[in-house]
Amino acid sequence: MIKIKLTIMIIIFSTIYTFAQKADEIIGKYHLPNELDVEIYKDGDTFSGKIIALNNYKDGKVTTDVNNPDKSKRDDPLIGMVIIHDLEYDKDENQWTNGKMYGPEKGMIFNLKITEIGTKDIEVVGSKYFFWHTMKWGKIKLKL
Repeated sequence: MIKIKLTIMIIIFSTIYTFAQKADEIIGKYHLPNELDVEIYKDGDTFSGKIIALNNYKDGKVTTDVNNPDKSKRDDPLIGMVIIHDLEYDKDENQWTNGKMYGPEKGMIFNLKITEIGTKDIEVVGSKYFFWHTMKWGKIKLKL
């Protein structure tokens, strides 16, 4: 009887550990098509992302949030700005969903979902109202 209980406990803990590992696969640094680099990190039970490099974003001229609809935030620096919030791992769909992403190039907030993680990139779906756009974000390799 003890062996059965122990086996069941091991199965339960290994399943929980496997889901946690899978969810954390999103953690890393990514190069976005708009020339921003973003780092995605665990933030409690969800995932967030902040800008870590501009890479000549808007021809290297813009370093502050000039398109923010809140005029008081237009002088805020883009580097370090958290632009991804509330991204959750959905183990049934094997996707990260329900996220929000602020796009500084338009000063708008979009819905965000990450549908696939590859070896070199991730597939991201951004949506606003009835419009959606799928794109690839390249993984940034660590330099050793």
